Amino acid sequence: MRTTNHTQFKIDNTALVLVDHQVGTIGWAGELAGPHEQEQLKMWTRVIARFAKSAGMPVVLTSSLEAEAQGPLLPEFKDILPSEYAARVQRTGVINAWDDPAFRDAVRATGKTNLLMGGLTTDVCLVPPALSAQAGGFSVVALLDISAACTKTAAQNSRDLLQKAGIEIMAVTPMITSLLGDYTSPASAGFFEAFGKEGVFAAFAKGNLR
Repeated sequence: MRTTNHTQFKIDNTALVLVDHQVGTIGWAGELAGPHEQEQLKMWTRVIARFAKSAGMPVVLTSSLEAEAQGPLLPEFKDILPSEYAARVQRTGVINAWDDPAFRDAVRATGKTNLLMGGLTTDVCLVPPALSAQAGGFSVVALLDISAACTKTAAQNSRDLLQKAGIEIMAVTPMITSLLGDYTSPASAGFFEAFGKEGVFAAFAKGNLR
């Protein structure tokens, strides 16, 4: 079994993969305690997207049935990741994104074997492609503060499945700081800019974040 070691993930050997962060799907994440936690999830998603873009990390976006209840991807992606948004893989029914050849090809085209992955919902959109990507030879870290499951039970089940498979679970802040390694890294500017634009420090000060 391939066991992930997040400390081996570096800016130059890692890609960010965001699965089904859609305006309708976030409403299916019953693990979240209402709109304020939905906003937190979106905040962290924007932070990691901004950081990846500023650091030059490849980003793969995919969506499912945008014309149906799931809706389009979060509109912020159009501004933060314009080229990646335009190139997003729009799946037309495939549930496990890894089963879509266009998605697999997009991930492989990054040339990276380390993947940071998040998905809405965790249980349906993140766990299956994470396990499949790992089986396909990739090292995967699951970012759980940009993911949320349909229920609290499903959230725990998702964590159990990921950990049993040797996939590490991380949150955005410690993962980014691990990628940086040193605040003198040139990529640190993008880190602090993302935190500033998204009001992260103010959110920390208020407390009670998920």
